[in-house]
Amino acid sequence: MPDPELIADEPARPAVTGSEVVYEGRIWDVRRETFEYNEHTLVREFIAHTGAVAVLALDEQGRVLLIRQYRHPIRQREWEIPAGLLDVAGESPLAAAQRELAEEADLTAAEWNVLAEFCSSPGSSSELIRIYLARGINATGAAFARTEEEADIEVAWVDLDEVVDGVLARRLQNPSLAIGAMAAKIARERGWESLGDPEEPWSRHPRFAG
Repeated sequence: MPDPELIADEPARPAVTGSEVVYEGRIWDVRRETFEYNEHTLVREFIAHTGAVAVLALDEQGRVLLIRQYRHPIRQREWEIPAGLLDVAGESPLAAAQRELAEEADLTAAEWNVLAEFCSSPGSSSELIRIYLARGINATGAAFARTEEEADIEVAWVDLDEVVDGVLARRLQNPSLAIGAMAAKIARERGWESLGDPEEPWSRHPRFAG
């Protein structure tokens, strides 16, 4: 039986012999790469993604901030937690999370921690997402001007346990919400000992690996 602490993802750097953008999109591109792995030459196409951050905001009553907005690829107005792309040059992941909480919910937070990290679709996208836990919630005092899909955002504060129930009942399916809620529930039960420093290095993200 292996040591549980040794069950961890590990980086791999196969020799990449070719890399090209085969589709340039408005938000992200599709890249085709040729690489050597297990003595074979492989070709794979994937979404070249900037990465993203998400925020699980938790108030003093143990309620989670949820927002509902339209997502065209799945034709649904789904419940989510505030999230956004790492698409501002020079902006740290923490600053991006703070910006998204303000832009999508007109809120700030006094206390920030890293809650979880995940790959959204590792077989088809390079997207990495870091979820922050935000506590000590306050209003910014100003309404952000939202447009396009964000123009009709709905906001709800829902008890964390009820959010987890919604995930387990398959009513709530957004991955950042699901992973964030499950991680927050377990972390709370364990006295929040698993939380990371908000400025914790994000070594798995190529932009912040150093």
